[in-house]
Amino acid sequence: MRARVAGAAVGVVFGVTLSWSGMTSPVVIRQALLFEKSYLFLFMASAMLTAFVGQRLLRAAKTRAVLTGEPIYWQTVRPARRHIVGSVLFGIGWGVADVCPGPVATQLGQGIAWSLFTLAGITIGVTLFRRREERVEAAPAEASRAGQVAPAAG
Repeated sequence: MRARVAGAAVGVVFGVTLSWSGMTSPVVIRQALLFEKSYLFLFMASAMLTAFVGQRLLRAAKTRAVLTGEPIYWQTVRPARRHIVGSVLFGIGWGVADVCPGPVATQLGQGIAWSLFTLAGITIGVTLFRRREERVEAAPAEASRAGQVAPAAG
C-alpha cells in the first residue's frame, strides 16, 4: 500500500509539472520537433542532467530504495536492434500524435478529449508488443519439442 501511495504522489507531481511546463500542449511539442523553439529540449536536458547526477550520487553513496530497501544499481547494455526499432516507432508516434506517453495521462486529467485516441494507440502498441513477446518466449519450447533450434530473438 505504501508503494502505491508513493507512486500516486509521484504521478501527481509529475502530471502537475507536465501541465505547468506546457508539455501537454501539442503546439509546444510541435515547435520543438520542428526546431522552432528549444524550450522542450532544454526542459528534457535539465531533467536528464538532474537524473544522471542524482543516480550517480545515490549509487556512490550505496543508498537503498526508500520503499523497498533494495540497493540502487543498473547494468549498461549495448544497443540492440530492438532499441533502434523501438526508438524509431516512439519517434514516429511522437511526431504524429504530438505527445509521448507521460503527457497523455495529464491530458486525460485535463479533459482533453483527443488524448483518448493517443491512449488507444498506446494500448494497441503495448498489446501487440506483449503478444509478440509471448510468441518469442514460446518459440524455444516449441522448437525443443520438435527437435529444432529456435532462432535468436532480436
